[in-house]
Amino acid sequence: MNSYDNPLRDPQDRRLPRIAGPCVLVIFGVTGDLSRKKLMPAVYDLANRGLLPPGFGLVGFARRDWADQDFAQVVHDAVKEHARTPFREEVWEQLLEGIRFVSGTFDSDESFENLKATIDELDTTRGTGGNHAFYLSIPPSGFEPVMSQLAKHGLAERHPGTWNRVVIEKPFGHDLASAKELNAVVERLFKPHEVFRIDHYLGKETVQNLLALRFANQMFEPIWNNHYVSHVEITMAEDIGIGGRAGYFDGIGSARDVMQNHLLQLLALTAMEEPTSFEASQLRAEKKKVLAAARVPDDYDLHTARGQYAAGWQGGQPVIGYLEEEGVDPASKTETYAAIRVDIDNRRWAGVPFYLRTAKRMPRRVTEVALSFKRAPHLPFTITDTEELGTNALVMRIQPDEGVTLRFGAKVPGTQMEIREVSMDFAYGGSFTESSPEAYERLILDVLLGDPPLFPQQEEVELSWEILDPVLEHWASLPEQPEQYEAGTWGPQSGYDMVARDGFTWRRP
Repeated sequence: MNSYDNPLRDPQDRRLPRIAGPCVLVIFGVTGDLSRKKLMPAVYDLANRGLLPPGFGLVGFARRDWADQDFAQVVHDAVKEHARTPFREEVWEQLLEGIRFVSGTFDSDESFENLKATIDELDTTRGTGGNHAFYLSIPPSGFEPVMSQLAKHGLAERHPGTWNRVVIEKPFGHDLASAKELNAVVERLFKPHEVFRIDHYLGKETVQNLLALRFANQMFEPIWNNHYVSHVEITMAEDIGIGGRAGYFDGIGSARDVMQNHLLQLLALTAMEEPTSFEASQLRAEKKKVLAAARVPDDYDLHTARGQYAAGWQGGQPVIGYLEEEGVDPASKTETYAAIRVDIDNRRWAGVPFYLRTAKRMPRRVTEVALSFKRAPHLPFTITDTEELGTNALVMRIQPDEGVTLRFGAKVPGTQMEIREVSMDFAYGGSFTESSPEAYERLILDVLLGDPPLFPQQEEVELSWEILDPVLEHWASLPEQPEQYEAGTWGPQSGYDMVARDGFTWRRP
């Protein structure tokens, strides 16, 4: 039962906080950066906001030879350093009572027997009620052994009135075939509605605001189509390099790491039709329609671009190129810049190119969705009046300066009719007193509530791979390495050429 099923509560009153019921959260790979910087602080922030019940347990599973108090200290330090909300001793003491640690490996029967005993003890002493969520913060190669051990030791058995769920971090495979194999492993033990695939971008307030902007405001919907929109740009730029992650990144690349999940999900939310409600099934149905209609035009040399960052300057400091990074093969063909054109073959978007790009070592960190509009069919001004006038644009800034910018032409004060481009800006920080929760706060709470709208289903994952796989196969067939671009710039020349062929230029975020 989630908070909306509470018979003492008006189901229409969504303003009341959603509070999770009694449960145990088990984190595999609890010693990793994701757990330390995001997951454990998010759990504390939820507790601090009163959204976790007294009957809550947190179990870490890893190879370290720790006792419960050692793990508790790790959680304490992570919370102190990374939590969004202030540290309160009384909240920590309550959370501490439910913290446990199990030392072991994925192939150890004894370790999973200890895990079962630990969960059973929490069910009894903390009143967690047999409700368990298993968070796999581990590489996909670990899924098979963990699933086998959970099944072997009865950790995912279903009992009346209880639930078991599994949480999977991206990547969801490295291509369509591996995504299907991975899903088959998980769904041997968990039913589809018990599987929560985390795409943390979908938990961001600004991504959800994209839906509010579109469907809560009558002014945008009439122009949200190919009659008025000339093209759409979806950008996720990072100003950092691979940061010692060569073991993960080399061989994966930017397209698999970011485009298959984050950017194609942003495309689906931008282009989808209005759902009949914001229930999970309705949102997913509309997203799947978009992804099923999306394709990269066949001539991939013209409609895609890839690159690798070379040495350059970042923030006034010299930085090395990708091929000089520790652990990277000097002959690597892994792209750190990826850009593709996507066409959506439906009535609303036919003829409107969607340009997706993601890269490392860009001039600044930014994620945004920008709709550029067609020029007015007739301008009753002289050429000199409007010489510098660009196109109207609506830009949704996902991070870091969350908000929305509307760009349009306005008259310059004076006696002459001179038109100049101006911007109207909405910023979250300046408009709301409420602070935005971290994406993982929202997503972990949704897992514990069993509330699935923000989690992509397997069909969405497979449709995304169907879009991207042909491009990746084409890139892999090319004999040369990706085009080099200087660190601190906006990417290789081929990226500019890709949009220039259609008569456009990338906007400068």
